[in-house]
Amino acid sequence: MADGDARPDDGAAEFAGPERTELQELRARVAALESERAWPPRHHGRSLLAAVLITIGCLLAPLAVVASWAANEVADTDRYVATMAPLAANPAVQDAVANRATDALMTHLDLPTLLADIAPVDRPRLEKALGRLGDSLEGAVHSFVHDKARAVVASSAFRTVWTNANRRAHGAVDKALTGKGGGAVQLKNDTVTLDLAPVITHVKQRLVDAGLQAAGHIPDIHTDFTLVRSDEIGKVRTYVRLLQVAGNWLPVLSVALIVAGVLLSVYRRRALVAGCLGAAVAAGVLGIGLRVFRVIYLDALPANVSQDAAGAVYDTLTDFLHIMVRMVVALGVVIALAAWLTGPGRRAGLLRRMWTIGIGAVRGTADRAGLHTGPVGPFVRRHRTWITWALVVVALVVYLLWSYPTGWVVVGLTLCLLFLLAVLEFLAAEPAQGESRPPATTPA
Repeated sequence: MADGDARPDDGAAEFAGPERTELQELRARVAALESERAWPPRHHGRSLLAAVLITIGCLLAPLAVVASWAANEVADTDRYVATMAPLAANPAVQDAVANRATDALMTHLDLPTLLADIAPVDRPRLEKALGRLGDSLEGAVHSFVHDKARAVVASSAFRTVWTNANRRAHGAVDKALTGKGGGAVQLKNDTVTLDLAPVITHVKQRLVDAGLQAAGHIPDIHTDFTLVRSDEIGKVRTYVRLLQVAGNWLPVLSVALIVAGVLLSVYRRRALVAGCLGAAVAAGVLGIGLRVFRVIYLDALPANVSQDAAGAVYDTLTDFLHIMVRMVVALGVVIALAAWLTGPGRRAGLLRRMWTIGIGAVRGTADRAGLHTGPVGPFVRRHRTWITWALVVVALVVYLLWSYPTGWVVVGLTLCLLFLLAVLEFLAAEPAQGESRPPATTPA
């Protein structure tokens, strides 16, 4: 072939020896990089495993909430009593207890011989009291007894009786929901009840003091006030017992699975956002389920059970569950927002720039007003990263050491952390022009 017909090898003919070899290697490397960019490495197995771990962790989130409730509310007598104590002041519960006590006493009062057994000295006072209540003797006595019962349940003595009765009843509640335990209060037909005998004793004494001496001859009456009743208790008892055994380990397992899935994922930030939002949604579904079950539970109660009182008891027993649901939802949303805001997304970057510009404007105004940071500013700028992580760790430690954190606790800690980060950004902002310059001096 003639020299004029020779074709350069893509410009490589200009080089000879080692230079040509290096050029070929460089081109091969560029081609490989372009190929990797066009066809990124596939991690199907790794991504699938990460998705499975995160999904399981999210599904365990509501079970973890119930497990914490079973371990702290059902198994802890003191906490159970403290939870139930406010019901003594609930009007619906007071009315239901007064009605039960009145009905029990009325079955033991012999109305035809009632006035005959009253001492002559007490007859005028009792007749006057009954006369104000109507012409029917039975209706008048019933209203009179109910008034005395209502006065008893509104007194401080009833709160003491209620607290002691619930302490004794805790074993039956534990038995109803977990299948273990016992207690002085009986569990019959999937029903947990309180014995109102102490309340009736106080009502009898009030009746005697009011002149109804016949009430003093009524024997001790044991009548029940329903705390929990459901035909479905037997079906859920085994599951609640298992969750109680799991206790506080199930929340740890849920978090560990989500963390493992995030670390295994190729796109960790996206996985973290998805995992936190998934746990929040799962906990929110549990909260909705508790509301739906409340309606079903109340509709299934017998007609002789007060709907208002049963609803108050249900709300009190599940209050800790609702608190934990709101806490998990708030925590999941906060962590997801934090992960998104610190990411490379365009909108996240825009919000960060707005944050920085806004604080920088405040810092510039302060500098122009003569409010300088002095040596604190340079120190904060040098150790800004370490200080930021220290603030995050402190907020996390406070949250972990909080006995029973709520959703508002999570929101409050987040706002405090944001305020401290804003202060940190203010101190670390570059000073306005002229802040660090010494004042000009006129030469002599």
